[in-house]
Amino acid sequence: MNNRHYLEPARCADVIKDSKWVVVLTGAGVSTEAGIPDFRGPRGLYVTRQYDPEKVFDIDWFSRDPRFFYEFSRDFIDLMKNTGPTFTHRFLATLEQQGRLKGVITQNIDALHQVAGSKKVVELHGSYRAATCHGCGRHYADLTYAWWDAAMGDSPRPPVALCAACKGVLKPDIVFFGEPVHAIIEAQQMVTECDLLLVLGSSLNVTPASLLPHFTTRTTIVVNKGHVTLAKASNRHFVEKELDAYCREVAVCLGIAE
Repeated sequence: MNNRHYLEPARCADVIKDSKWVVVLTGAGVSTEAGIPDFRGPRGLYVTRQYDPEKVFDIDWFSRDPRFFYEFSRDFIDLMKNTGPTFTHRFLATLEQQGRLKGVITQNIDALHQVAGSKKVVELHGSYRAATCHGCGRHYADLTYAWWDAAMGDSPRPPVALCAACKGVLKPDIVFFGEPVHAIIEAQQMVTECDLLLVLGSSLNVTPASLLPHFTTRTTIVVNKGHVTLAKASNRHFVEKELDAYCREVAVCLGIAE
């Protein structure tokens, strides 16, 4: 990204100030700075094979034997007990509170945007905040990691969480392989309507999120540590910096303090 259109933090702040409809797309890089390994990164489950990703996130495998997913979930939820939002999460929540940011589209399943205070969040891949029983269809909402921890620990089939009504298997509202992503039409509409798109912590390698920047011809600023699969264009700026550090500099220029 060295020869691409780099944007200094002060200039990025000016662009945000001049924009009336800011939309953000976030990827794994936002979560890795909180201590959550990128599933596809060097310490992620796709490389370390600590878990078999096909068995963990494949909907057919889940229907046959949910233990593989729940063994991963037990460790993931243990990790989340001591994990909180980063500066970037809080920065975006503040921009929304100020009326500058109209919404966040995220590829992440950790719900840290909501924990930080963001209200308008489109979760393309879902999260643990809701679940549905595979047996009776009962829907569970407003779930916390503490709730999941108790449900897995108290289950007659630990760590598989079961429905309180029928003892069927609960499936978190997470998009598995073989399932369509959530709210992609809404996400496309948000990007189409924006006058500034911020892409933070995403290499744009995974569809359909990788297609979203193509729904706007307005200014797009990509901040990611590493390669990004997005072609150069006159409206696109690429910043290869640590995300929290860059956002802190932008925040200072906007007069936003912790």
